[in-house]
Amino acid sequence: MTDEVTAPEFASEDALVVDDDRFAPENVALVTGAASGIGRATALVLAENGLTVVGTDVDEDGLAETQAKAEQHDAPGTVETVAGDLREDVPEIADAAAEYGDVAFLANVAGMQHIDPIEEFPMETYDRMQEVMVRAPVELSKECLPRMRENGFGCIGNMASVHGHYVTGDKVAYNVAKFGIRGLTQSIAAEGDGDIRAFSVSTGYVKTPLVTDQIPDTADQRGISVQEVVEDVMLGQSRTTEMMTPVEVGNLFAFGFSKHGQHLNGGDLRFDGGMTLTYE
Repeated sequence: MTDEVTAPEFASEDALVVDDDRFAPENVALVTGAASGIGRATALVLAENGLTVVGTDVDEDGLAETQAKAEQHDAPGTVETVAGDLREDVPEIADAAAEYGDVAFLANVAGMQHIDPIEEFPMETYDRMQEVMVRAPVELSKECLPRMRENGFGCIGNMASVHGHYVTGDKVAYNVAKFGIRGLTQSIAAEGDGDIRAFSVSTGYVKTPLVTDQIPDTADQRGISVQEVVEDVMLGQSRTTEMMTPVEVGNLFAFGFSKHGQHLNGGDLRFDGGMTLTYE
């Protein structure tokens, strides 16, 4: 099971590098959840594209490791770090990011998961998940939009999920949050006047700690083995039998932010291996 869900180490050659004049060191990409998983991979991919990346997370050690990896790979851009709690420190995080240049891109990636049926779902956990995965992206957008308007351009990418299209049981907080983040995406597009775009990214299961950590809980809830969770629950409806890697998701953010995504506004990049549109 471990080999099937353990992500490969980041490699520069796996990053999508786009020739785009706006991918320049004077422009800042603020990335949440940058200490691990998709957030880390997105930060590293954007650094490979020459941007100044400001990664934020509550995990200071993880942020330091992300920054070290960018240096290790001699990325054309840099990864700077700002430790902070998305439930309390959003204005300070946005202000800190602006100290490094013009805030042009925002990637709302940070996520949480908890497995329980609705009748047993702890509301304090529900509230914490909504604060991190819905309220914080709204507040970060509120903080970054004026700066983007000053620049004359900008783009906000939001990490959604197949669970923002259809849902599975025992994940009510996650399901609600991912539907909400798609609503935020479309709201930004409606108010962006064409100069500021927004898009969401919806994937199936990705090889991240968030996925690995939920496997035992899902197995317990359903009374099945961890192997059955991977093969039947996570990949059972997918036409593609391999989970995505974090860098593959980070590449979607790079594409969406780039000039090639100029008509992607309010839309969703659904890379789900056929999970939501096929059945047997």
